Amino acid sequence: MLGCDLKCACCQNWVTSQALRDPAAGTRVAETSPEQLVHEAVRAGARSVVSTYNEPLITTEWAVAVFKAARAAGLLTGYVSNGHATPRVLDYLAPWLDLCKIDLKGFDELQYRNYGGHLEPVLDTIRGLHARGIWVEVVTLIVPGLNNSDEELGQIAAFLAGVSPDIHGMSRPFTRLPDDGSRAHHARHAGARGRHRQACGPAFRVCGNAAGQVGDLEDTRCPDCRDTLVQRRAYWIGTCRVTADGRCPGCGSGIPGRWRQA
Repeated sequence: MLGCDLKCACCQNWVTSQALRDPAAGTRVAETSPEQLVHEAVRAGARSVVSTYNEPLITTEWAVAVFKAARAAGLLTGYVSNGHATPRVLDYLAPWLDLCKIDLKGFDELQYRNYGGHLEPVLDTIRGLHARGIWVEVVTLIVPGLNNSDEELGQIAAFLAGVSPDIHGMSRPFTRLPDDGSRAHHARHAGARGRHRQACGPAFRVCGNAAGQVGDLEDTRCPDCRDTLVQRRAYWIGTCRVTADGRCPGCGSGIPGRWRQA
């Protein structure tokens, strides 16, 4: 669509998010329609339609048109967003949006201003999505020397726990720099020091962008019995043992999320 309202030097998706303002991106623009997109999704056997890579909040009216068609076809709908929403747009989206992943780029207002945005609206958006019953997950791209201090990672974890310990959080190392997975491993645990998960960070924290380098930290585990429930390696899902009603098959604990039978 129309790109992104931010311009982050560490953007990993710039070839699409900057396609209309950076000739070096080299991405062509193609016309489509909500009906065409949903047809392709159904034909491919997809279970959801997600607006991503560009900033979907810029073109929310278009997204709602797509999502109405997707819902009619029995598909879930989702956003991947930088989180600069308003209460008005969240109210407009809420009837048609099932899932939303927010990129929380750090916990520093000055750095957000360097990107072209602000921190507090992103925090308000995460709160607003959760309050409206939309499933929300949060990703932080770990950039060495920028947002990887224990203090900042701890602030992120504490904020998310304050919204809900059930929020799924992911840390991803910036893959353009050499990495053995240690940064993601460190970030995964930076907010987890404490006696109670509600007090120290989300109950569900995983690592990305380090496939095969972080042991089982790509997996989702039951916070109570520690059984592995969802096994991952990059985009590959090895197994998903969560029951259709969203429970751990081992101890019966509820596992928050949006689950469907295969």
